[in-house]
Amino acid sequence: METVVLKVDPERPDEDSLRYAADVLKRGGLVAFPTETVYGLGALISKREAVKRIFEVKGRPLDNPLIVHVSSVSMFLELVDSPPEDVVRLVERFWPGPLTVVWWKRSLVPDEVTAGLSKVAVRSPAHLVALKLIELSGEAIAAPSANRSGKPSPTRAEHVVSDLYGLIDVVVDAGETIHGLESTIVDLTASPPRLLRPGALPIEEVEKALGVRLEIPHYARGHGEAEVALSPGMKYKHYAPEAELVVVEADDYSAKLADVVAKVRVLASRAKEGRRRVAVLCSSETRDEYLDLGVEVLDLGSRQHLFTVAKRLFATLRELDAKGIDYAVAEGFEERGLGLAIMNRLRKASGGAVVRV
Repeated sequence: METVVLKVDPERPDEDSLRYAADVLKRGGLVAFPTETVYGLGALISKREAVKRIFEVKGRPLDNPLIVHVSSVSMFLELVDSPPEDVVRLVERFWPGPLTVVWWKRSLVPDEVTAGLSKVAVRSPAHLVALKLIELSGEAIAAPSANRSGKPSPTRAEHVVSDLYGLIDVVVDAGETIHGLESTIVDLTASPPRLLRPGALPIEEVEKALGVRLEIPHYARGHGEAEVALSPGMKYKHYAPEAELVVVEADDYSAKLADVVAKVRVLASRAKEGRRRVAVLCSSETRDEYLDLGVEVLDLGSRQHLFTVAKRLFATLRELDAKGIDYAVAEGFEERGLGLAIMNRLRKASGGAVVRV
């Protein structure tokens, strides 16, 4: 299969290009497209064979459900069964935006999308290209991240091309995504509401809007797996580079950052002595502490501006592979705001290889 790459302006997308992509979806094809979080790999929810192909081309486990993307709250209400007013108010507050909600589905949503479960994960992306593509397609689009399963999610079209060229029909290239991390997923059928995956919308904002504290299970922090996946990111190793990755954590980074740096230096030095190609993933505040080691030093951004760290994370994990790195050590970050999502991704990417100081 030859994959067609369509370049569009993210703020003024060419409608003819998006209409071409929508027509491909209507014929049962697969289209990768940008959202404000990461690039998604989409199929119309009514095209069951196309939905099955998403799992095939990604190498995705069949028990890992997909997120359904809609262009409006009214489209959401067509897919879910009688959500209460507080659920509707929540999506009206944060949509379009990086919040995915899980609610009971209607029969309109096929089992292929939800891995046979009675609940469905839905969001409305805050990206003009994604919203216009949904509108032109005339129905909701099921779309996980547009990468091979387990690899870092794509934040640029070239990441999609690297993973999936020749396996899908179209890539809509609108440049780099805004957030660089996937959406936050909350199960609103649980009481209290349960965080399934932290993401680009800090959970503090969701809690403030709901007026309750979210339940945060171990897997939402990146520790282990859920027994049953109600949404993406709850099971299996995710976001992983080919390189072995170790994360160095502390319970108080303001007090123990020097200890984190010392442990990262020890681990990186040992690996370098073993003739491995080594990299350090660090904050801007500590970058200079590693320059004498003779290893690759990759600056994720300032601890005071976690939006930048989140935006750079997946691209940096992919950079490890591009540079042929064998072993990488990453500093951890405080689990507040976007830090919770950053640590979820780092722990998942490391497969649980964590060292605490």
